[in-house]
Formats: sequence, structure tokens, C-alpha cells
Amino acid sequence: MRLTHLIGAAALLLLAGCAGFGSRESLEGQGNPAAWKAHKERIATLDGWQIDGKVGIRAPKDSGSGTLFWLQRQGYYDIRLSGPLGRGAARLTGREGAVTLEVAGQGRYQAASPEALLEEQLGWRLPVSHLLWWVRGLPAPDSKSRLTLDSDSHLARLQQDGWDVDYSSYSEQNGYWLPDRLKLHGQNLDVTLVIKSWQPRQLGQTASH
Repeated sequence: MRLTHLIGAAALLLLAGCAGFGSRESLEGQGNPAAWKAHKERIATLDGWQIDGKVGIRAPKDSGSGTLFWLQRQGYYDIRLSGPLGRGAARLTGREGAVTLEVAGQGRYQAASPEALLEEQLGWRLPVSHLLWWVRGLPAPDSKSRLTLDSDSHLARLQQDGWDVDYSSYSEQNGYWLPDRLKLHGQNLDVTLVIKSWQPRQLGQTASH
């Protein structure tokens, strides 16, 4: 009887674990869930990177394209947009609770969140905090998401918090498979990112050695 109870308890724990894993992620598509989980756990260890690429933005007040530079160092980010983006070059820097936006020819602004700052100053309702995950091909962990996997068990499409994110291609960078082209579609805002250069790093791991 004890063995039966143990098996029953183990089965309940397994079901609870599966429910917990799936409660925020709804999976579909061609990929293998176990392979996706392993990929996600590996990519989530990246807490630093440098990205160089191009960005295209279509919004009610601004439309255009330009270059993107994104430096990430654990909780700190430095995101620079330049080129014909309608409002000139912009630089977003900060960490949780303290964010600064500099816009060429307009000034320097501060707020508690990047989302509030971009909406106030540029009129863009862009989920920057989610982008920290989306740019790596991962769903943000703090809200529900619907995922479509490709045949390599990477994200092909992500639906989260009113946004659709499509991933059209990946490339291997220092042993990590990372997106190099993604399109974001939200309410009154479309963003296309084409990443020309990825430099991923595990800063926390490096610091511990």
C-alpha cells in the first residue's frame, strides 16, 4: 500500500509540475516540448549582449527605419536608435525603477519605467520590459503566452499581452541559437528588427569564476 501511495503522490506531483509549466505557456506547432524547454533554459542564462542591427517602426505619428544598437549588462540596458525615425536619434538607458530617454534636439527625460517614458515622449506603446525576453526568442515569464514552435523547437510565433511576435530566422552565435529577424505587431504599432550582429554573454556566470 505504501508503494501505491508513493506512486500516486509522485503522479500528482508530476501533474502539478506540468500544470505549473503549462499555466503560463500554451504550446503548439511542430517542435518538441522537451527540446523547447531545454533551449529556453539555456537561452535564459544570457544576461548580457551587444546587438547591432536595423529597426523599422510604423506608428500613427512616426514611421521610418534606422539603426539599432543595444547593450545589455544584466539589469542595465543602453538602447540607441538612429536614422530617419521621424523624431531623430533616441537613446534609452536605465535599469528597473530609473530610466532615461534622450532625444536629439528635444531633451532628456526620466521616468520609472521605459514603457511610460516612450509613450509620454514618443507616443510609442512598446513593451520594452518584454523585449528583453522577446529579442532572445523567449516569452516574458510574468504573464501568459501562446507559443508556436518551428521544426527546430524554437519560437516561430509568440502571442503575449496583446502583441504578436513573428520570428522568421535564427542563427547560431557562440553556441546559442538566437533570432536575427523578428516582427512585432501591437495596437497602432509595428516594429521590425533585423539583427546583423549578436554578441551574447553570461555575465553572472563569468562574474562567479
